[in-house]
Amino acid sequence: MSKEPMSNGRKRSRRTRLLGVIATGVLAATTPAAAPALAAPAAPASSPAPAATALRQVMFVGNNWDGTADVIAAGGDFARIGRVNVIPDRDERLWEIYLNPFKLAYFLGIRSGPGEGHDQFVDDMFTTPDGTAVVASRPSFADVVSIDLATGHIKWRFPVSGFRSDHMAVSPDGHRIAVSASTSNTVHVLDIVTGRQLGSFATGDKPHENVFTDNGRHLWNMSIGEVNTALDDPAFDFTKGDRRITVVDAATFRQVKVIDMRQRLDAFGRSDLSDALRPVAFTPDGSKLYFQVSFHHGFLEYDVAADRVTRHKELPKNPATSEDRTTWVNDSRHHGMAMSPAGDKLCVAGTMDDYAVVVDRETLREGPLVPAAKPYWATVSGDGRSCVISESGADQVTAIDFATGRKIVSVPVGDHPQRVRVGHVPTGWTGTG
Repeated sequence: MSKEPMSNGRKRSRRTRLLGVIATGVLAATTPAAAPALAAPAAPASSPAPAATALRQVMFVGNNWDGTADVIAAGGDFARIGRVNVIPDRDERLWEIYLNPFKLAYFLGIRSGPGEGHDQFVDDMFTTPDGTAVVASRPSFADVVSIDLATGHIKWRFPVSGFRSDHMAVSPDGHRIAVSASTSNTVHVLDIVTGRQLGSFATGDKPHENVFTDNGRHLWNMSIGEVNTALDDPAFDFTKGDRRITVVDAATFRQVKVIDMRQRLDAFGRSDLSDALRPVAFTPDGSKLYFQVSFHHGFLEYDVAADRVTRHKELPKNPATSEDRTTWVNDSRHHGMAMSPAGDKLCVAGTMDDYAVVVDRETLREGPLVPAAKPYWATVSGDGRSCVISESGADQVTAIDFATGRKIVSVPVGDHPQRVRVGHVPTGWTGTG
């Protein structure tokens, strides 16, 4: 697999070492202070494109360790169209971090923990309704930014509360975006065009996945608890924190209900399974929720109206996968699910088992296993015919046909692709400078 030229990386390494020397002096001379308050987002830096601009449907692939997003066709051959630099303000952010001992501690903690020795520069992405900008969460920079797709410049920036941003969700009308602030147990909801905060709500420990339901009426958040310690034996489950689903009214941000999946799993007879929910997928009518949990090679079905777990699917183990749970990335075994538009198929990313598979939702029978290198996410293609997985271990995305369960094509992207999202860009767009 070819890689981008390394000259910029060497320059960055020298700059980072210089910043590290400065930071060491600052750390030695600075006494602890209160954590910084949530800053207000900056005003937009440029005007939106004319409303009449023709748009093309595409897919954005976030290259987490690169700090870039590759844009590929939303179907067909999934050819690469262009690339966006999601960290054009990298130097400014690094100076800000290295001169603040608290921010630096969390920055380095993200690198050594969830980043697996790398900085996490882009997690999630959605485009604005007019296709002029892509909005991205940047975990290591603890913020959300809007990148102008014409200029590559930042239109607005929203620092989240705490020290790390994570998964996002966009409302069905495309105008609101929800982002998890994982170290402050908060979800912020922003205006996607201006970056203005519309509201926020409290969650369980380490909020993760967000999903708008009921045509945008409700917003679900799944907290996963602590996933970066080595206390992974079931006997130490109590150390993982408060893990729950928080459902709020998406207009008022008032809590509608809290779902403790521990109780539901116990009632289903699976007290052995973790209650830390990972990626989820709802049926098109919202009646069923399918979810993955930490340390497990499979998924479960939850009946929303009945408020109970109804079925369980165990998927094959890869014999080559270590059974030492402490070696699994961020407590994952499988991480990534997508539901076909018709609601008849589920696509599952078997992260630590190095495969993806399409499962019939009615029978729960799995199709052929598609070999994949640490697949980290699963998304429905723009045309709805395929499941697109990110192979973070091979720096590529792979499309799998929902109908046959077989691989269609793989496309090279940047370093450590994770989230993949459908979006829009102006017709004729080929990337930012």
